[in-house]
Amino acid sequence: MASTGAYTSDVAFTDTVKRIQAERGSRKSYARMEETRGGFAGSITPEIAAFIAEASSAYLATANAAGQPYVQHRGGPPGFVKALDPKTLAFADFAGNRQYITTGNLAENDRAFLFLMNYAEAERIKIWGRARVVPADPELTRTLVDPSYDARIEQAIVFDVTAWDANCSQHIPKLVDIEHVKHTVNVLGERISYLEKTLRDAGVAFAEKT
Repeated sequence: MASTGAYTSDVAFTDTVKRIQAERGSRKSYARMEETRGGFAGSITPEIAAFIAEASSAYLATANAAGQPYVQHRGGPPGFVKALDPKTLAFADFAGNRQYITTGNLAENDRAFLFLMNYAEAERIKIWGRARVVPADPELTRTLVDPSYDARIEQAIVFDVTAWDANCSQHIPKLVDIEHVKHTVNVLGERISYLEKTLRDAGVAFAEKT
């Protein structure tokens, strides 16, 4: 249930948003969601942790003290965003172009937003919270590092979860990861070679590839 009369979804559904929902006919369904569920989920579930563990890409939105927004893409090996516990996410912030816009924004305003997409399955997760920059100390680095990924960790972003919600799949383009495609093609190629050899060994004639 929501605490102190507020819903977790109020992080997105301001009074103005709720007024517009009422004007356009969607308010009743969202009000019912608030009354029955207390708003959006406020902790990372095992299912969402599994979704995050597959992600190799994320978008982090921040804003400076004046409210100017900024969205930064962050990527890494699958699972580079770690669910440290049901209320805390973290990921390695690799060395880049050294503009430090996100770092500066978080120094002024810790409100942040994570957006994760799975284009192949047409799934997307929105996560509201507060974030902070943490120096890449050895203990945290061991938690976040992937030795197989060749990149220097400059610092870490620790994200305290306020709420999350899953969008519907409408209008998400179907895109697939090239490494998944390569793996699938290799598996199929090995299977075809095995079947061709089995047929030859059985004395079955078939058309050779040209």
